[in-house]
Amino acid sequence: MSASKNAINAAADGALAIPVWDLPIRLFHWSLVGLIGFSWWSAENDRIDLHIWSGIAVLTLLIFRFLWGLAGSSTARFGSFVKGPAVLATYLRSPRSWSAVGHTPLGAISVLALLSLLAIQVGLGLVIADEDGLYAGPLANLVSFDTSESAREWHEGLFNVLMALIAMHVIAVVSYRLFWKKKLTSAMLTGRTIAPAGTSPMRPGKWWVALICLAISIGIARWVIAGAPPFGG
Repeated sequence: MSASKNAINAAADGALAIPVWDLPIRLFHWSLVGLIGFSWWSAENDRIDLHIWSGIAVLTLLIFRFLWGLAGSSTARFGSFVKGPAVLATYLRSPRSWSAVGHTPLGAISVLALLSLLAIQVGLGLVIADEDGLYAGPLANLVSFDTSESAREWHEGLFNVLMALIAMHVIAVVSYRLFWKKKLTSAMLTGRTIAPAGTSPMRPGKWWVALICLAISIGIARWVIAGAPPFGG
C-alpha cells in the first residue's frame, strides 16, 4: 500500500501522519547499523586497520548522539523519553494507551542499553593492541600491556552481549508491527508516523545546532586519534 493510501486510511480513522524523527536521528541510526555490520565484518576478516577506523566512526556518532540528546529535537532529547519506574510500570500495564511520539518507556531502556554498551565497546577498543603488535587503538599507550589484553578479552566477549541486545531490539520492532500495527522501521526511514489526532508532533531542533554538535564530535574523535594529548600521543 502506498504512503498516500496509508495517509487516507489513517485520516479516515481519525489519525494523522506527523513528524517523529528528525534527519540527524535517522542518519545516526542507519549509519550506526551499517558501522556495526562493518565492524563485525572487518574483525571476522582480520582487517584490524579497518576495524579501528570503524570504531572511531562509531565513537563520533555516539558523541553526536549524546550532544543531540541534550540540544536536539524533542524526541531526540533524553529528557523526553528517559522516565522513572512509575511511568514504566504504567506503560507495561497498558501499552496501547501510550500515545506520545518517540521512544516508549520500554523502548528507552533498550536505547540506553545499546548506547551504553556501544560506548563501553568503543572505550575498550581504544586501548587494545592486537596480539602481534601490528595494530593498536589510539589510546593503547595510556594503559599497561595486561590492561590492554584484558580490554581485548572484554571487547570480544561483550560483542556477544551486543548481538543479543540487537536481536531483542529487532524482535521488538517486528512485534510492534505484528501485534500493534506500528511501523517503527518505516518511521525511522521517513521520519513520520501515524498517530491519533491531537498527538503532539516532534519539535525539530536547529540545523546549526546539529552542525555544532557534529563539529564537536569530529573534533573529539580527531583528538582521540592523535592519542589524546597531553595525556598521550
